[in-house]
Formats: sequence, structure tokens, C-alpha cells
Amino acid sequence: MANHVRYDELTPVQKAAVVLVALGKEASAQVLQKMSESEVEQLTVEIANLRDIPAETEEEVLRECHQILLAREYLLEGGFDYARDLLEQALGRPRAEEILARLEGSLRTTGFRKLQNIDPRQLASFVRGEHPQTIALILTQLRPHQAAVLLSDLTAELQADVALRVATMEKISPEVLSQVEQVLERQFDTGPAGEVSVSGGAKQIAEILNLMEIQSERRILKSVEGENPELATQIKNLMFVFEDIVHLDDRWVQRLLKEIPTRDLAIALKAASEELKAKLFANLSERVVGLISEEMEFMGPMRLSDVEAGQQRIVEAVRRLEEEGQIVIAGRGNKEHVIV
Repeated sequence: MANHVRYDELTPVQKAAVVLVALGKEASAQVLQKMSESEVEQLTVEIANLRDIPAETEEEVLRECHQILLAREYLLEGGFDYARDLLEQALGRPRAEEILARLEGSLRTTGFRKLQNIDPRQLASFVRGEHPQTIALILTQLRPHQAAVLLSDLTAELQADVALRVATMEKISPEVLSQVEQVLERQFDTGPAGEVSVSGGAKQIAEILNLMEIQSERRILKSVEGENPELATQIKNLMFVFEDIVHLDDRWVQRLLKEIPTRDLAIALKAASEELKAKLFANLSERVVGLISEEMEFMGPMRLSDVEAGQQRIVEAVRRLEEEGQIVIAGRGNKEHVIV
């Protein structure tokens, strides 16, 4: 890690490492005992690599950790509205909403959370006979890439119905949640029910569609548009597509380019706008730009489906980096620059 690291340069895992070091050996050991082997390995590497963390950076990380723990305590004590009111008084509305949004996913039921460890194709075979609303509820509890695989395995008619239900989902009654939880317990031997966060809506279905094949994405959007044109427009505005890379800050474009093989970039740029090509080339060395240009010429004409597949791989890399907290993206409906 570079010397004199600033707070806004730390990844979530690095922040966790800073907290563990600050807690001391005994407390850190107790925390690590509660984690999986992969999490322990990841944190151990980061702790070993910590160098020259200024006192003010450590204080800011610990302050953030305290705020998150405080928010969780408020949530468990009095629910979402209670927590929001207290946090807004203490931290202001923007910071309160940010913390609550980050906590939302961690308060899912044990049963739903365990779905994330099940092969989504196995899950798809289970849910095909369920009511579309049940499938939609399950989709909201999966990671976007898992939900995309599950949705892709459904019939075209069921895909459209489920996508529309996810996009329009609001509060779910405890009775319905309990029924679904019981089904999951029988099928997948999950634990007892706890608190749940159902986060459907246009944003979630947009994230899922982003990870599906372009043909399926277009078919589902067309069907939703037939049922609810305004909702379809809202979903499209929230989706991130390949051309939206032009709206990323140069720092994050450079971070993204480190993840992309030269050949994939050459394929994707075969059908890219001149504006996007200029954006990407401006963040590459002259030597690499020359290599990509030569690769594109050598490839000759390509099928559009192959080019779109290459573009989708890059979009998936963008989403992965966002999930890891390394970049923040703005969709095509939001032309603001990326911030941290």
C-alpha cells in the first residue's frame, strides 16, 4: 500500500484490516474466529500489507465503523424509521441514508441469505413451479449475477412476468415472508427466520438485466414496456451499458482498464462510438493504443453478437469493481461524474 494512504483511497477490506489492527490482537482474534476461511485469508493479507496509515485516516475508519455499529443497534432496537430519525439527528440525512443503505443487505433472513450459496441453476429448477411473485421475492434476495442466471433459466413468458414484479415490488407482509421461508427451509435446510430486507424496484431489476444476455434483456424490457411504458423507461435509465463508460471519471477508467485483456477491449471497440474510443485511448499509453488498433484491424469484420458479448464482459467487470467498492458508477440515466 502506498505511503500516507488517505481514507478515500481505502477499499472496504483495507478498512476492515485497519479496524482489526486498531482493536489489538486479542479482540481481532475473536472477530476472525467468526469469519470464513476466505475472509480470514483476505484480511490477513491486507493486515500484512498495511503501511504508514496516518492517525487521522485510522480515526476516520474507526468513526465509520462506529457509525455502522450504531446504525445496526438502532435498527434492531426500533426498526428502520427509528434508526433513520436518530442517525439523521446525529449525522445528517445524506450520511444516515448512506449507512442504512449499506446495512440493508446484511439484515436479510438466514434462509434467504443461504440462497447465495446455492447454484442459481439448481435454484431455477426449484422455483419454476412457484408463483411468479414468489420467484420475484427470491430474486430480490440474491446477488445480481446470481439473479441474472436464475432469470435467464426461466421461460421467456415467466421472465417478463417476474421482472415486472421485481420492478414494482413494495413491502411484503410478514406472513408471506414466513411462508416462503418455510418452503426454503424444507428445500434447502436453511435456518430459522430473522429480520428481512426486501429490496425490489426498478433499480434492482436494472442491475439484474445488466448481467443478462442482450437478447434476453431486450425481450424482457419490451414486455415490461407493453405493460408499463413509464416503468420500462425508468429501468432503462438506471441500467449501465457499455457506452456509459464514457461518463466514468478518468481515475476509474484507468482502474477498469487494468482488468480488461487487450483482445477483449479490441473486440468491444469494434462497435463503439468515437467518443468512447477517445475516452479509453486517452487513458492508455501510446504503445497499448497501437496494439489495440492493430488487433482491431487484424480481426477484420466480426459478428455483432460477438462484439456485444465482449462489451458485456467489460460491463460485468465494471459491476464487479463497483461491488468491491473500488469504483462507483453512474448509469446512462445519470450523466454526473463518478464520486467516491
